[in-house]
Amino acid sequence: MLQEFKTFIAKGNVLDLAVGVVIGAAFGKITTSLVEDIINPILGILIGGVDFTELKIVLKEAVGETPEVAIKYGNFIQTLIQFLIIAWVIFLIVKVANRLKLSESEKKEA
Repeated sequence: MLQEFKTFIAKGNVLDLAVGVVIGAAFGKITTSLVEDIINPILGILIGGVDFTELKIVLKEAVGETPEVAIKYGNFIQTLIQFLIIAWVIFLIVKVANRLKLSESEKKEA
């Protein structure tokens, strides 16, 4: 069983996956910074100088030690923007990878 595990770990797919996870985590931090530090301030200016992440609908005001209950749609929009950026970049990467595979198969056929 230990030998099977060593064989499994040594396969290229597992190593590629590990590298992808690490790079993906780093890319997520870059995207978060892009949205929070660059895109949100610009959107804030466009919507009247409002801090974009503070946009919310208060359902129940804070009373004493009890915090307010609010729908924080600004945070949701920020997360949605991050998702769209990541999805777009992944789409572009897959498109380039498919183009490379296609050109390699055309070379083999020729």
